[in-house]
Amino acid sequence: MIVLAATPLGNDDDASPRLRAELVGADLIAAEDTRRLLNLAGRLGLDISAPVVAYHEHNEYRASGSLIDAAQAGKRVVVVTDAGMPSVSDPGYRLVALAAEHDVPVTVVPGPSAVLSALALSGLASDRFAFEGFPPRKDGERRRYFSDLATESRTMIYFESPRRVGDTLAAMAEAFGPDRRAALCRELTKIHEEVKRGTLDELTQWSREVRGEVTIVVEGAPVTADDAAAHVPEVLALAAAGLRLKDAAAHVAGREGLRKNELYDLALDSRG
Repeated sequence: MIVLAATPLGNDDDASPRLRAELVGADLIAAEDTRRLLNLAGRLGLDISAPVVAYHEHNEYRASGSLIDAAQAGKRVVVVTDAGMPSVSDPGYRLVALAAEHDVPVTVVPGPSAVLSALALSGLASDRFAFEGFPPRKDGERRRYFSDLATESRTMIYFESPRRVGDTLAAMAEAFGPDRRAALCRELTKIHEEVKRGTLDELTQWSREVRGEVTIVVEGAPVTADDAAAHVPEVLALAAAGLRLKDAAAHVAGREGLRKNELYDLALDSRG
């Protein structure tokens, strides 16, 4: 079996009992950074007897096959990254895809996630969100990237290096508008945890002094009545196919990030 195990973001007290048990009981541990994993185990007072091998972005393709072989041979393979959940902007998803191809069971030890922690702390809408990972590093690519996301109505979550966070926020302000609300979260769960909320323009000015791990949460683009009206024909078509009008409106609204009552009323008016 393959076990994807979430590790603390920075506070060792967030290590779950299941994580501790999996590390102690593993037959093989694949770690993004073997030294960090052994350091964590030492701080947690764990006696790890399993071999610990490196599994990171530079050897992910090559190493995944050997991890699958180990699982097929009856070993319990525990996969951990430096912090948070494996496969979320970290190695892991290729291994899971390969495991599915070879019918190798995969389970998860849930736990800390910078994505969800930042979303919860942001004060922005959390019912629909998109994790976008790290934005492009080059200025031109970054501007085009954010321009393509300017109409995204879901709350957006990004990781960024403290060295580039100011330039990234400035590019966001240019593409999304300086008054778009956002939250800049740094050093989550650590001693110097800090969350700054404000407009993109305000956060750009403040970000010059940012240090540590950074997660940026940005409000989605506002949805207009015209956006809802554009989806009325689909709602009516679903209703004509036998779905209740209210259910059809709720289905389309949920997929498109619209207000279901507004879409329902528009469809009702259009039906006459």
